[in-house]
Amino acid sequence: MMKRIYIQLLTALLLTGSLGAQDLHFSQFMNSPLTTNPANTGFIPEADYRLGIHYRSQWTSVPVPFKTASAFGDFQVLRNRIENGWVGLGFVVLNDVAGRGNLRSNKFYGSVAYHQMLGLSSLISAGFNAGYASKRIDITKFTFDNQWNGKFFDGGLPTGEGFLTNANTDYFDLQVGMNYAYFPNEDVYINAGASVHHINQPRETFFSTGDNQVPRRYIGFLNGSFKLNDDWILNPNSYFSSQARANEFVLGGNAAYNLTGDGRVVVFGGGYYRWGDAGIAMVGLEMNNIRFTFTYDATMSPLRSFNGSQGAWEFALQRNGYYQQGFTDKNLKRQSLCPRF
Repeated sequence: MMKRIYIQLLTALLLTGSLGAQDLHFSQFMNSPLTTNPANTGFIPEADYRLGIHYRSQWTSVPVPFKTASAFGDFQVLRNRIENGWVGLGFVVLNDVAGRGNLRSNKFYGSVAYHQMLGLSSLISAGFNAGYASKRIDITKFTFDNQWNGKFFDGGLPTGEGFLTNANTDYFDLQVGMNYAYFPNEDVYINAGASVHHINQPRETFFSTGDNQVPRRYIGFLNGSFKLNDDWILNPNSYFSSQARANEFVLGGNAAYNLTGDGRVVVFGGGYYRWGDAGIAMVGLEMNNIRFTFTYDATMSPLRSFNGSQGAWEFALQRNGYYQQGFTDKNLKRQSLCPRF
């Protein structure tokens, strides 16, 4: 009976379109700019710098839980040195733990991007990030057929598998991307971008032999922001990712409401749909340039039979800021490229 349940669960996992060989990902892709596209580095329409943390807990009700966390920061530099342009510098740290064997991924990337205004109503950006990725797995948490002694699994017996002794793997990783933004007036903002991840296709394996390569991942997105009046801003978003024939498509949006009338406190809510996988509900609060966003994924794929539709919960905390006088020659906050209350 238990064997049948695990086979059914494995089948459901394989049918979930957002899995396959994909990288770590967040439902709040719009709040994870540097993992979505390195050209987002320093592309901060509302500020000079931003700092953020992100956490996702997924599938805690089935035997393969995932926990993903990240921290990032990016900054605009050389705004007073480049005519109608600037450079963005940033970093992102990622950690992920999954499964019974504690498959742990740690990644650190540094990012650089260049941004150039095209006239008064558009901006083009290009960037890359490079970094170090490390994965390890605790093979002592697993049992193998060679360890069956006739009565029980004996962890002291050889596994008979070709794992490396320390079951570690690490590699250099490289991503590139481009963005374009269009803002014809203070009430309209449209942004689109595309990026290629693992462009160097690094080798990743836990075995002593073999040449498994990380497949390239292709990401595209389209975001908008439309100020309807002094009380409401509508923010539609779409995202597409493809890696090793595993595709992910997310479509939806959120609406921001000016709670206090002066824009100091904003609440927002909305919904998204990850095609063939989950419905995503979003709520959030922004106060004094600090934004907290919470999302919940309700599984709609065949996996819902095993997790009771409890897919994942996720939160993002982000602070946008302006440089203090003396750090640069800018003494006043520049006008935002994005609609604001």
